Amino acid sequence: MLKRLFTSTTRVKLLTIFLLNPEQEFFIRELTRELNEQINSIRRELDNLRRLGLLRAREKNRKKYYTVNKNFLLFNELKAIVVKGISNKDEITKRIAALGTVDVLIFSGIFVNRDSLIDLLIVGEIDKEKLEDYLNNELDTSRPIKFSIMTRDDYLYRRKCYDKFLMELLQSPENLITINNLGEK
Repeated sequence: MLKRLFTSTTRVKLLTIFLLNPEQEFFIRELTRELNEQINSIRRELDNLRRLGLLRAREKNRKKYYTVNKNFLLFNELKAIVVKGISNKDEITKRIAALGTVDVLIFSGIFVNRDSLIDLLIVGEIDKEKLEDYLNNELDTSRPIKFSIMTRDDYLYRRKCYDKFLMELLQSPENLITINNLGEK
């Protein structure tokens, strides 16, 4: 979607990294490695975004560092567009999986437009603070996201006991199981 709105893939990648990390500074070589783009296209788009006023540049230790201008007139709107553009279930799954070891991830509630006790069930070892930060600050939802984290052992025990809470999540056809590394339904 963003590629159609913004014609350059490199520009979309730059907007995404800068708008989702507004406190961070980046230099050109770092961006080429992280975004897997050619240095000339990165330079060109950084210059375009700087001329627009969205980015600021400063030199330090013979390197040019770029950061987003949070006072830019359309900063909040662009950030909302980027967040909505990447906030699909596959992207959310990748971001959550990167926060730890996830054996099972189930989307329910707000993600599948149904009433549920929780919106996300995560089985595994995950950094809860980073998860809360991601869910609260990077996803644009109508209400806070309710989630539950279980250890692998707790999950397997509850499955074995046919725990009502867990069975309802697993058996509801509306819920989406996007990660299932335990090989069972």
